[in-house]
Amino acid sequence: MRADSIVQDYPYLLTREQASRFLGLDPKSFDKYIRQHDTLSRFMIGRQERYTIKSLINFIENQSI
Repeated sequence: MRADSIVQDYPYLLTREQASRFLGLDPKSFDKYIRQHDTLSRFMIGRQERYTIKSLINFIENQSI
């Protein structure tokens, strides 16, 4: 399966649940380990946070040890 086909399955702005599914995490784990970081770029719609796939990938790559 190509990455392009995976990306096409998601909207441009992902909800918390979609972002956690994209990363293969439980939403509670996403909150605990990913969402709390200030370095993760997010887009606010009112009080709702949204994430792009690019920002999620960049965050994971930058946090890798």
